[in-house]
Amino acid sequence: MVIYIDIDETICRTKNTKDYSTSKPIIKNIRKANKLFKEGHTIVYWTARGSLSGKDWKDLTEKQLREWGVLYHELKMNKPYYDLFIDDKNLNTKDWI
Repeated sequence: MVIYIDIDETICRTKNTKDYSTSKPIIKNIRKANKLFKEGHTIVYWTARGSLSGKDWKDLTEKQLREWGVLYHELKMNKPYYDLFIDDKNLNTKDWI
């Protein structure tokens, strides 16, 4: 199964300032995602970091994922900014087992 996972407010907490250098990992969610990786699923992290500002956060994001011990196959930085996402295959982190 190919699984796309958001970064901010999913595997880390980021203050409203959107200074991603201050992001703090959510260890229990990283463990859940790493478990899916170890079970053989393809894990793609997809983030909107920089979508509004145009700033390139890729190097910092890759560094954070390494430091936090995040296992993944691919990082995509082109997620559009939105306020609400409606999809038939969507899962909220509050419901993430």
